[in-house]
Amino acid sequence: MCTGKCARFVGLSLIPLSLICIVANALLLVPNGQTTWIKDCLSLQVWLMAGFIGGGLMVLCPGISAVRAGGKGCCGAGCCGNRCRMLRSVFCSAFGMLGAIYCLSVSGAGLRIGPRCLMHGSWDYHFQHTAGSYLLNRTQWSSCVEPPGVVYWNVTLFSLLVAASCLEILLCGVQLVNASIGVFCGDCRKKEGAPH
Repeated sequence: MCTGKCARFVGLSLIPLSLICIVANALLLVPNGQTTWIKDCLSLQVWLMAGFIGGGLMVLCPGISAVRAGGKGCCGAGCCGNRCRMLRSVFCSAFGMLGAIYCLSVSGAGLRIGPRCLMHGSWDYHFQHTAGSYLLNRTQWSSCVEPPGVVYWNVTLFSLLVAASCLEILLCGVQLVNASIGVFCGDCRKKEGAPH
């Protein structure tokens, strides 16, 4: 596969993944779709906005850059213009990889620590000392009284963020290597109108 086609494929994969992270983080802000819990009842990992900033905006940049690097845009003609777009894609992919790593680490911590909820009359991170074992014991999930269903909500959305950020790290890494090859070797696609 040519570096241009590969870049386009990677970019078109990164864009929806970044949008999934943004939506998942927005949903974490409203447990069960209710805005009554926003003020002081959400966990720190939700407020760190890893899905919105890291897996979302920081990965959207290399996604768009990769699509442009794989296209035949107006950033110069011929080989030099494509190498310029590929070089920009190298830096954007490294930036996106950092964002995806941030999203993965914060979301993983959110899963391990568990949500902040009301249990036995106090608001706290009641599952933080279980080292994540609460994930396998669903009977403990109902112990959180408020927000209702917050454990299921957080586990589902943080798991989605972990999976999406792992894919983003992989795709940004592929694009980092692909764009580096594109900078030094150019694109193997034939020019339009060139003799065969």
